Amino acid sequence: MATDWAADVKKYDPKADDDAIAGIVRHCGIALHKVDSSLVSYSDPEELKRVREGFIKKKLAITDSDTDIDAALASVGETLKGVNRKNRVTVYYLLAKHYNKLSLFKKA
Repeated sequence: MATDWAADVKKYDPKADDDAIAGIVRHCGIALHKVDSSLVSYSDPEELKRVREGFIKKKLAITDSDTDIDAALASVGETLKGVNRKNRVTVYYLLAKHYNKLSLFKKA
């Protein structure tokens, strides 16, 4: 599957940081090799819980309440409203940007 992750992110953030995008792609790793796991399903509460617990709380180290985190997830969902295939890299990038954590994904 050849996907231009940066091009998709830049639809929503034209000035997106290529190094941060590359770092998120590295973080996602093998999950991006299959179509199903490369997407985030906003209609699946379990999927959103995995994003909240595994990415936002664990990787980004966000300690906000679940309610506040869910609001951030919903905000990104609104940004991507009308998009049937929400790429995981794009969702993660927009969340990392929301929390000012893009530097976590840049090489030192």
